[in-house]
Amino acid sequence: MSTDDIVADLTAQRQNSPVELGVRSFLFACAVLSVVTTVSIILLLVFEASQFFTVTANLLGVDAETASIVDFLTGTTWQVGNRQFGVLALVSATLLITIGSAAIAIPFGVATAIYLSEYAARRHQAILKPALEVLAGIPTVVYGFFALIYITPFIKRIFPETGTFNLFAASVVVGIMIIPMVASISEDAMSAVPDSLREAGYGMGATKFDVSTGIVVPAALSGIFSSFILALSRAIGETMAVTVAAGAQAKYLNPFPILEFLGGQAPLPVNIAVYQEGALPMTAAMVKLLTGDLEAGGIEYQSLFAIGLTLFAITLAMNIISDLIAQRYREEY
Repeated sequence: MSTDDIVADLTAQRQNSPVELGVRSFLFACAVLSVVTTVSIILLLVFEASQFFTVTANLLGVDAETASIVDFLTGTTWQVGNRQFGVLALVSATLLITIGSAAIAIPFGVATAIYLSEYAARRHQAILKPALEVLAGIPTVVYGFFALIYITPFIKRIFPETGTFNLFAASVVVGIMIIPMVASISEDAMSAVPDSLREAGYGMGATKFDVSTGIVVPAALSGIFSSFILALSRAIGETMAVTVAAGAQAKYLNPFPILEFLGGQAPLPVNIAVYQEGALPMTAAMVKLLTGDLEAGGIEYQSLFAIGLTLFAITLAMNIISDLIAQRYREEY
């Protein structure tokens, strides 16, 4: 009998042992439970949100007050009391906070990852990386109060017309929150780049900066892009920090008034002043509805699931884009 046959026979005996079968069954049950939970949440969102829209509610035979799916997706006014459910008022605030937080987290996160991967000594890594991960473990509501008490007064000193609740402070604090995610995932991607590529760069006379930015970062681009998308997905789904910092008044804010700019009505194609105003992101709107007086089964209650389904669709799209980018730029060594 060959060595391979002996190894195969021993492996088969171990796999058929009661302990091994029990462990395998437990792990399989955990995997199935995860899938079932995910599918259940998606089905709940789809079913409850479908009762909110007129077309699907008619198909389901639901006899209740409903809203038009076109008005929901294209409307710019969100006033639950007046039965105006234009989700763009909520989406615009969410996207503004996401863009602002990305402008903070991406450069600082990548710079931190480059330092930890290429410049920091081992003793510095042993201190800085755990400290960075502690930053990610702070409760989000604490970030919200930090923005309201410290960041907003600082902003108002520079821009006195800024309101107490504003998107600027919300963007800053969410950007600080997602820096650890960008830095940690990007640093892992950079550390996975083979040292042979670095040594080849040094052999050609490149400096540390040239190797870091010209060799390591491009080689780890798929992981870095993935960190961006995952961090932005976290920013879109952030709840308590933006609830405290951004305010509770729903309004549609257009950061890119390109049509008004082309028509001579706006001085710039990018309107930075919108960050000085308060608005109501999607997650904060859900919290506001939940903490109010809701009638189970009413249109206000069903609007919660419509917002949740919209938020889920945006996050799912971003994760799909992340996977496509990772596959496109993945390097195998």
